[in-house]
Amino acid sequence: MPLNVERAGRADDRIGRLQDTQAFYEHAGTRRLAELARLEQARWVFELGCGTGRFAAQQLRERLPTTARYRGVEISPKTAALARKRLAPWVPRAEVVLIEPPGRVLPGSDGQFDRFVACYLFDLLAYQHAGTVLSEVSRLVSPNGLLCLVSLTRRVTRTGRMVADAWDSVSERWPSLVGGCRPIELAMLLEPSAWQIEHQELLTRWGVSSQLIVASPTGHVGRASDSENECARRCR
Repeated sequence: MPLNVERAGRADDRIGRLQDTQAFYEHAGTRRLAELARLEQARWVFELGCGTGRFAAQQLRERLPTTARYRGVEISPKTAALARKRLAPWVPRAEVVLIEPPGRVLPGSDGQFDRFVACYLFDLLAYQHAGTVLSEVSRLVSPNGLLCLVSLTRRVTRTGRMVADAWDSVSERWPSLVGGCRPIELAMLLEPSAWQIEHQELLTRWGVSSQLIVASPTGHVGRASDSENECARRCR
């Protein structure tokens, strides 16, 4: 059961720095996503749900060009403060913006960013809200930009299925314990009329499976309400 945006923000405030303890399975997914996203060629990076800034700091330190800029967005004041502290060495070209939920409009101008990144974020959003977010992503990403996503997912291996089933059980009964996250199918969120999937793959660490997708815009941007309805219909 996904949390709504307000409850997810409150959960992040409670968890705070403990989000970094999820690195035991997230690290492999985010590192591989950075490779697929070709961040060494990026000019402007937008990260939705930047958490404590762990991913951003790693990319600013190891991969992003010194001329590249980064904007992270958070709805949790406590988490945003932790991210700002972590990214202080790269100010002013790196910034963290705190937005008020539900955050239907993301901070940025049309076509401003050539990379849009979301790490383990869409697996906590309700499907209708995911459609709203993806409509905004279509607005923000430049025509030659990339949408770069990694999330929890299911896998056909026995261990992967067992972990995913256990995770589903916890998220249904006590969603706040896992921040509202649950295994999803990322490809089902992306409308073919709006996104062309360039690459997707699965990886498993410690029995937890992640799905990675890199997609490019097709040039068609639908209305937010259309995206919400289509996303909810495709993901039922």
